[in-house]
Amino acid sequence: MTATAVRSFSPTVPRPRRPVDAAPVSTAAPVRSRAAAYQRVLHQLVRRELRTLADLAGWAPDGECARTGTLGCHAGLVSRVLLHHHAVEREALWPALLRAVPDAERAAAETAVSEWTLACSRIDARLRDLDTTARQWAVAGTAPARLAFARACRALADDVDAQTTAEEETLLPLLDRHLTDAGWTAISRTVRCGLPARQRLLVLGLALEDACAGDRARLLHGVPRGTRLAWRLYGEGRFRASVVRLRGAPPAA
Repeated sequence: MTATAVRSFSPTVPRPRRPVDAAPVSTAAPVRSRAAAYQRVLHQLVRRELRTLADLAGWAPDGECARTGTLGCHAGLVSRVLLHHHAVEREALWPALLRAVPDAERAAAETAVSEWTLACSRIDARLRDLDTTARQWAVAGTAPARLAFARACRALADDVDAQTTAEEETLLPLLDRHLTDAGWTAISRTVRCGLPARQRLLVLGLALEDACAGDRARLLHGVPRGTRLAWRLYGEGRFRASVVRLRGAPPAA
């Protein structure tokens, strides 16, 4: 589907922000840990995709099953990615961080993790509600169902934006200071996302899309060699086709 084939109340197809390399880092600034860099990239991906889904659903044609299915499937993928991300944080990342922080910072870290737990439990519930809303739109195919889906995406995007902003202000600096790259590698090697290979490549493309050069290099270095090869041989082309089908426009980069 092209941009001109979609009835739109906006003159342009919503796009993510342009990829920009990170600004030069001051010698006094802390070096990003791989764990914190991964968190920021994942947060960036989810915030962007939820808002893009809200915009796309806001002017999608009513009664077009293929378009409804495309948007609903993408919402389901974004939800699964974020639910899995929260599970990894809850079960592995934050316990590793709490073991690593010195006694002087432990109380503040425990408070931050408790606040994260409460906020993310609410987001997880809303992610499951979004799946229900997407199914209702797929069945009804009406304007009210479509707008309910768009509102759910936008409300969830607002919640995720607030939660990830707080996390990046409180917990990610602790990761930068206290969780070693070896500690993060040990966690990442135990993680199994459960997505099919095709969807894993799509998520990789979404993560790379507006990441800075340093984060792109870290992401590609951190995935298995076979995944890197698949990305270079055919993954990038499939990702571009998927984004055009979803947004009606090619990826930002």
